[in-house]
Amino acid sequence: MATAATPERGAVDLGAHGLSPSGEAHWNLTTAELCERALQAGAAQLTDGGALVVNTAPNTGRSPKDKFIVEEAGAKDRVWWGPVNRPLAPAHNARIREDLVAFLNDGDVYVLDAWAGAHPDHRVALRVVSKSAWHLLFAQTMLIPASADEIPSHDPEVVILHAPEFQADPEVHGTRVSGFVTIDFTAGEILIGGTRYAGEIKKSVFTIMNDRLPQKGILSMHCSANVGDDGNVAVFFGLSGTGKTTLSTDSERPLIGDDEHGWADDGVFNIEGGCYAKAINLSAEAEPEIHATTSMFGTIIENVVMDPTTRVIDFADGSITENTRVAYPLASIPGSVRTGRAGTPTAVVLLTADAFGVLPPVARLTPEQAMYHFLSGYTAKLAGTEVGVTEPQTTFSTCFGAPFLALDPGVYARMLGERLEATGASAWLVNTGWTGGPYGVGSRMPIAATRALVRAAVNGELDQVETVRDPIFGLHIPVAVPGVDSTLLNPVDTWDDAAAFETTGRRLAAQFVKNFEQYAGMVPASVLAAAPDPGDEVAPDFGAEG
Repeated sequence: MATAATPERGAVDLGAHGLSPSGEAHWNLTTAELCERALQAGAAQLTDGGALVVNTAPNTGRSPKDKFIVEEAGAKDRVWWGPVNRPLAPAHNARIREDLVAFLNDGDVYVLDAWAGAHPDHRVALRVVSKSAWHLLFAQTMLIPASADEIPSHDPEVVILHAPEFQADPEVHGTRVSGFVTIDFTAGEILIGGTRYAGEIKKSVFTIMNDRLPQKGILSMHCSANVGDDGNVAVFFGLSGTGKTTLSTDSERPLIGDDEHGWADDGVFNIEGGCYAKAINLSAEAEPEIHATTSMFGTIIENVVMDPTTRVIDFADGSITENTRVAYPLASIPGSVRTGRAGTPTAVVLLTADAFGVLPPVARLTPEQAMYHFLSGYTAKLAGTEVGVTEPQTTFSTCFGAPFLALDPGVYARMLGERLEATGASAWLVNTGWTGGPYGVGSRMPIAATRALVRAAVNGELDQVETVRDPIFGLHIPVAVPGVDSTLLNPVDTWDDAAAFETTGRRLAAQFVKNFEQYAGMVPASVLAAAPDPGDEVAPDFGAEG
């Protein structure tokens, strides 16, 4: 069903999605209108600086076990099925949709027409329909809203039906619990219910793009990106806590985006229009640009503790969750690249927070090593972050974004390798974790030193420097870097006990080798040969999480 287009309302009516709300459909409202409605609904509070504070408990993070891919004919032979992509029968998805639509039809809804992808040739038209004003503001912030000129002809290829208060019945709907995310790649439809955590919206869109972009020959990447004044583009891969957002938000290098990008033949482009940064222990001293956004109108801050009288946030308080978040438009970062596009990457940085203290703060990678470490996606979980975790624990997340991959991981790794070979871009492993020993013995790598090393690497200053080869991981470690204490560069030199260093390093190497067994059939022999050397270690004592 179609209706006459207006600047606020596109030509494709809600009836095209089976929706006929009994209340009012609020189309493409402004930030101010959405904030007002969120406050009126009692779903948010204002901070002293004018940002919105919301609470998503009990869901304060994604629920990977409750994301399902509809097992329909169009995607059945393409999807990387397993723990990441759990299948859902089409009949169950149809029943969820029927009941979710009935829930949405009862009362008012909020509608957003937007895009995923800043590249005009590769973007995907989206529509989000939600019962929640603040969640629609989140979608408006994280996606790229259609302009007034685009809305009248906006024809959504992907539709998100979102109702955080709708509860699924596992016996009826085939879900695990009452919360769910279902994705139908062929129909281009995402259903979300039973969770207030807003990150499910952005990550389900990213999963869609991880399916669509590679089929067009574009590498989709869970990474941040920035660009220097000379046009040198750097992309940063890294899991939560490794500094991906912090290091790419650099006053000396304009930010292209902080989380999701595509690498096309003519350069890199942001998939999103906003940023979603961790806010735990956020400070004006360490991260001034990000901290400044928390006092801006339209920013959304999740699950923080705020003084009820002064409305001042205590960013060090993790009593609700350590996964506190701040969502803000890319334009809130001074000097950011408003187009969301730049040239071909000249540097690829793989970030890890090694809590065992055996990886160097920076090392050059061959294309084969880059593919190996990209597929490994290593970082370390710290003791005390979860019940039962008493010492650092290895975490491997395929391509630094396993929960969002749609296809066989080898697809993304091969595409990265091909681009490194074709462009000559440098590749670097950067450890933002521990030095001088493992967590509890050593100390966290100084952020000032990490920033200096990253800037030198992405600016090309380390391309010709002398390096030494690490005997365990085979990494090429610079001997000296201007402005950085040279004693930090080779991790063995920072330990008091060289024998303990080697034992710890070999044990970690064995974890890498064990984890990589699952990719043996996906990559050429040259990539397998880039594995670290565990020596006689075969079964590490410390735990690993895939």
